[in-house]
Amino acid sequence: MRALFVPVIAVVSSILLSGCMHTTSPVAAIPTQSDLDAMAYGTPSSSPVAATGQGGAIPALRDAFAAAPRGAGAYVVPAGYAPARRDAAYHLDAGDKLRVVVYGQEGLTNTYAIDASGSITMPLIGSVPARGRTAAGLAAEITAKLRNGYIREPSVAVEIEAYRPFFILGEVQAPGQYPYVPNMTVESAIAIAGGFSPRARRDIVTLTHTDASGAARYEVPLGTSLKPGDTIQVGERWF
Repeated sequence: MRALFVPVIAVVSSILLSGCMHTTSPVAAIPTQSDLDAMAYGTPSSSPVAATGQGGAIPALRDAFAAAPRGAGAYVVPAGYAPARRDAAYHLDAGDKLRVVVYGQEGLTNTYAIDASGSITMPLIGSVPARGRTAAGLAAEITAKLRNGYIREPSVAVEIEAYRPFFILGEVQAPGQYPYVPNMTVESAIAIAGGFSPRARRDIVTLTHTDASGAARYEVPLGTSLKPGDTIQVGERWF
């Protein structure tokens, strides 16, 4: 009896296992568009999305930014404020320090600072107006004065030894007066002054420039070229 019972159990078990193996389990359907897509763009599109990474919210947002107009809100440097020029066209003013070389005349060759009146004072010829002149123009003026009864054929050269300083005020760590360095920008001047204070406005500053026509004020971005004698005012932000 036991010998017949064992094969019967084996047959029944194989039938049951075969039925289980063919049972189909429910499979969850994956939506073709994510919740982020639905929130950003509403109902799913009826067109299929290619599996190349071109669909979805992130590429669409990237395309939207690429299509947005450029330059909105950009600050433009006013036409009246030109970048600093090289020494050949640079106009001298009070505070500039000059090296005047009179060849063969050691007593006249020296460093001279332009005083508050805009002049330098040299031996023999006394006061020489320098404000508003170029270095070459000042050399020509000195040459003419020396030739007038002092030296028969003077040879004079003038070069800028140090520019007049610039000033920076307002919301920086160390406001004050600093030596000007060629090719400076407003941003590098702020760095020299220790950087912004925590309350500083960091997009534009007020720049005051004075020349022969008077003083003028401009609102300029940080990349604006700086000139000797300029004054930078860093404002305070309100939030």
